[in-house]
Amino acid sequence: MKKKQLIPLILAGLSAGIINGTFGAGGGMVLVPLLSFTCLSRQEVFPASVAIILPICIISLLFLLPWEGVKLTALLPYLLGSTAGGVLCGILGKHIPVKYLHKLLGLFILWGGIRYIW
Repeated sequence: MKKKQLIPLILAGLSAGIINGTFGAGGGMVLVPLLSFTCLSRQEVFPASVAIILPICIISLLFLLPWEGVKLTALLPYLLGSTAGGVLCGILGKHIPVKYLHKLLGLFILWGGIRYIW
């Protein structure tokens, strides 16, 4: 990979890490649009985002969990549900055209933003 291609990827990862570390989530919402402007193909953006966001989430968890005082046992039902949803979408997501995934993500970002404003 050329240096010219590497810098946008590093900046996209940095942006996702800052957003995720600051807010405890949301790094993927920033990462997907930013990765769309890099050397990755449209089909590579979503899997790359998931692969990048996993270590960011683990690191954020290590810093935020003790500070917030949330017990992991209280999160178990959510972890089970999100694991099942991740497996289901991992299987079905391959069959959804990328343009629809981008639109759906955009709608979720808008919905979340509006929800937090009001």
